[in-house]
Amino acid sequence: MITAGVDMGAKFIKVLILKDGEIAAKTQELAGFEPIEVAQKAFANAVAEAGIAEGDIQAIFATGAGRKSAPLAKDSITEVNAAARGVAHTHPSVRTIIEVGAEEGRAVKCDDKGKVEDFAINEKCAAGAGSFTEAMSRALEVPLDEFGKISLQSTKSIPMNAQCAVFAESEVVSLVHAKTPKHDIAKAVHDAIASRIVSMVRRVGINNDVALIGGVSYNPGFVDALKRGLETEVIVPDSAEFVGALGAAIVAGERGI
Repeated sequence: MITAGVDMGAKFIKVLILKDGEIAAKTQELAGFEPIEVAQKAFANAVAEAGIAEGDIQAIFATGAGRKSAPLAKDSITEVNAAARGVAHTHPSVRTIIEVGAEEGRAVKCDDKGKVEDFAINEKCAAGAGSFTEAMSRALEVPLDEFGKISLQSTKSIPMNAQCAVFAESEVVSLVHAKTPKHDIAKAVHDAIASRIVSMVRRVGINNDVALIGGVSYNPGFVDALKRGLETEVIVPDSAEFVGALGAAIVAGERGI
C-alpha cells in the first residue's frame, strides 16, 4: 500500500510518502504566498523521489494549519492527531509529545497506539514558538542556525519577563546596551520559550517517555532548555519536522481506501 501525508504548515509545507509502512520519500518547501501551488510542487517532488507514479498513491490525507486547502488530499486530520499517530509509529513508548513550530506550540498526551488522551495549544503569542527565536536572533545579529549553539556556552540564568515577542525584543535590546554577552542573552531567550512550553505541558501532564517534534527540535539551545525545564530526557525523532505528515499518511492508509 502507498499513501501520502501533506502537512500544510504555517512556514513550510511537507509531503511524505509511505510505502508498506516505510518512508519512501519526503520533501518540504517554504509555504510562501501561494501554498497550494507550493504543495503541488512538493508533492510532485516527493513522487519523483519515491520513483512512483502519482496514480500509484492510494490515499492522500492532509494536516497542518492549511489542511483544508491542501490539493489532492481526500481528507484531513488535526495536527494533534497527526503528531500522536506519527510518534506512535516511530517511538511507541512515548506518552507525552511536544510540538513547537513556527507559529505555535502544542502538548499531547497519548497512549501506545497514538490515541490522544489530552492536549493543550499555545497559539496566543509567538513568544512560545519558533518565530520568537528568529526575531531574537535578528535582534542579536546572530544567524539562526548559530543562535541555539551559542546559548549552550552560557552558565547564567537571566530572567525575561515579557510575555510578548515585541516587548521581549525590547528586553533583548536593553541587555545588549548593558553589554550582556550574546550567548547569555541567547540562553535567556531559549529559557523563556521553554518556560512557556513547560507550563503548557504541565497542564496535560508529563508522562514518560517525552518526545519533541517540529522545526524547533533542531535548535540545540531550546532542546537543552526544555530538558532542564521538564527535568527529564527528551527524545527527538529522526526527521522530526515530518512527523505530522507521517501521521497523516498512516491515517490515510487506515481510512482513505
